[in-house]
Amino acid sequence: MKFNLQTPAGQSYVAYAYTGGKAFDAAKPTVVFIHGVLHDHSVWILQSRYLAHHGFNVLAVDLPGHCRSGGDAPSTVEEASQFIEALLDAAGVEKAALVGHSWGSLIALETAARMKERITHLALVGTAFPMKVSPALLEASLHEPSKAMHMVNVFSRATLAAPPSGLGPGTWVFGTSLALNRRVLASNPSVNVFHRGFVACDSYANGLQAMEAVTCPVLFLLGASDQMTTPRAAQSLVAQAKQSGKQFTVVNVPMGHHQMNESPEETLQALKTFLGA
Repeated sequence: MKFNLQTPAGQSYVAYAYTGGKAFDAAKPTVVFIHGVLHDHSVWILQSRYLAHHGFNVLAVDLPGHCRSGGDAPSTVEEASQFIEALLDAAGVEKAALVGHSWGSLIALETAARMKERITHLALVGTAFPMKVSPALLEASLHEPSKAMHMVNVFSRATLAAPPSGLGPGTWVFGTSLALNRRVLASNPSVNVFHRGFVACDSYANGLQAMEAVTCPVLFLLGASDQMTTPRAAQSLVAQAKQSGKQFTVVNVPMGHHQMNESPEETLQALKTFLGA
């Protein structure tokens, strides 16, 4: 589904969101899926399609400047948060649940803090704060993106073949993920969205304040073998949620950083329980 939006500078562009194969109906409970660096809406294929076919309205976005969405690729978490708010306004969605992975989890967190009661649930998948990126990886993402993609996929993956409920029996998830990374990078020839996304993660400083400002229940969905955002790296946010009296749940799923297709059933079950699906 396409939405006509404007940048903060007033320039018009078209944003894309996948609806899970069902017609968009703003009257239904809405779930917004937000991808991470060098990803697009397709990483949520199992979870988005299930919820869309079980009573939910789904918007799995391509962030601006990524794949099917025009506009300027966000250079900060805050800029990306403004996009999510503008998208909900354009879609006529009064209230929504947010599900974000990695960089997308920071975007979801910042959006929930800004939009307060308009956000009904906040699911942080593969999250961390601070979400620091190593200088070597930042440098490689800028000057040697192919090398950096291989580094990221080695650190992100705990298996080489997806389970049957993920991308299909025997799918080579390492190669599939690399292909997606290359496609996303090539989709914006004017900006290196790889480096820009990593800089946005690395520079985000508002995590604890944002968590304190969140008004909805929070799910921390962490990968037991995640080397990109280790479960330990999420503990500052978990502690802040506890300290500020949030209703929150921590779920650890097997495998690594790509919980959506390395642990697809466990990820879906955690989301179903959290959302009441």
